[in-house]
Amino acid sequence: MKYADEFRDPKAAKALLAKIGAVVDQIGATAEKPVHIMEICGGHTHAIFRYGLDKLTPAGIEFIHGPGCPVCVLPMARVDECVQIAERPEVIFTTFGDAMRVPGTRKSLMQAKADGADIRMVYSPLDALELARRNPDREVVFFGLGFETTTPSTAFSIQQAAREGLTNFSVFCNHITVPPPIKALLDDPHMVLDGFVGPGHVSMVIGVHPYDFIPRDYGKPIIVAGFEPLDLLQSVLMVLEQIRDGRAEVENQYARVVPEHGNPASIAAIADVYEPRPSFEWRGLGEIEESGLRIRPAYAAYDAEEKFGIGYAAGPRVVEEIEGCECGAVMTGRMKPVHCPQFGKGCTPEMPLGALMVSSEGACAAYYQYGGARAVEPAE
Repeated sequence: MKYADEFRDPKAAKALLAKIGAVVDQIGATAEKPVHIMEICGGHTHAIFRYGLDKLTPAGIEFIHGPGCPVCVLPMARVDECVQIAERPEVIFTTFGDAMRVPGTRKSLMQAKADGADIRMVYSPLDALELARRNPDREVVFFGLGFETTTPSTAFSIQQAAREGLTNFSVFCNHITVPPPIKALLDDPHMVLDGFVGPGHVSMVIGVHPYDFIPRDYGKPIIVAGFEPLDLLQSVLMVLEQIRDGRAEVENQYARVVPEHGNPASIAAIADVYEPRPSFEWRGLGEIEESGLRIRPAYAAYDAEEKFGIGYAAGPRVVEEIEGCECGAVMTGRMKPVHCPQFGKGCTPEMPLGALMVSSEGACAAYYQYGGARAVEPAE
């Protein structure tokens, strides 16, 4: 397949792996004292395991799986609030499929649907907008979830609803941003991070300069990376070369897709529709200042929090994790999925306890699907 096979060439991969091995030797990294590289994006985590890059790279490299899955970092309280909205008889609740099976304290959206709530999976907020047009007697709520990648499409939908004067469409806004949690991790004295593989899809929207603080303030390299195996191998090599050379810079390996300054139309739509929240709760990281987005007062008619008096509009609500579930520790790179006592036993894709096992970008799902479950004995 043109433009894909070129980035999966085994000969090119072997050449990159040889270069990586040479730089690892130059740095003096070993299995006992590895270089810790965090891939921020959950899509990168799945690619690493899908292509076996964790096994092909030298023992002197330790991949740390970061909080780059928006479904996974969503606290259980927000899932509960989704269910609470969806169970209102006048509501058609719409969501991306990834969020359907994420457990709340009472039930998931999938279970709420089975119990009679009108919950529909959509591919785009524009699908939800069309439902609002076709059902003028119902309140259609879209679950706005995701990083900067999906934020513009929600913003465009709200702008379109405002132009049309639709009064029965709103968004339960849970959009979040990538740079603040990276800063929170770097400020954590218990985290050991030597460099980052930066998110490709997010960077298509925001560009590369929002990461400038990482080398400037913390002296760590970050490489914005694509999602094919050669993309990731080259990005790891670029991180290692910066460490070897004593440099710390933002570099763009994914330049064929990511423009330096991002997408101007998307950035303008985000600025028009949203403003930063004072703080937002992240699973495993707690409240992080200005890490979430909320709908501006000018578009308050399309804000489900204001319309239904729920979410942060009703005040923050902290919900404790399920006992034995270590989603927070896995999400922040403190623990590998296989070290969670519930992994592959009390928590499986069929019966998940946490979001990391059901999201298409979750670290636990990657380990389970691509063989990482071997470190845990199966449940009896």
